Amino acid sequence: MLEWSAAIAAVAFTILVVYLIMTLRKVMTTLAETEKTLSDTRNAVNGITDEAEELIHTANQISDDVKGKMKAVDPLIESVHDVGDMLHNVTSSVKRTALQKSPPKTIHTQERDSIQIKLK
Repeated sequence: MLEWSAAIAAVAFTILVVYLIMTLRKVMTTLAETEKTLSDTRNAVNGITDEAEELIHTANQISDDVKGKMKAVDPLIESVHDVGDMLHNVTSSVKRTALQKSPPKTIHTQERDSIQIKLK
């Protein structure tokens, strides 16, 4: 009977070892796939990082270019503003001069009463 028990224990141990070997092979396959996935992910992240750095560099160049062009346009805008102020002053002077020199206009109605209207 002891021999049977030893034989059953040996068979059970062999089945256990075979099951463990199969499980370890699956774990090794999963680890290999995980390693490949991580490697692919690292490569993708490095590619994205390089593209992001290039994009930031380009954005900085565009920003500097826009700032330079805005500085170049500032004197023009100030000149246009000055011309606008000058035109406003000239127009105001012409209005004042016209109002001071023009005599009041007389409009005759049907009743022949005169009405004086001063035009601005």
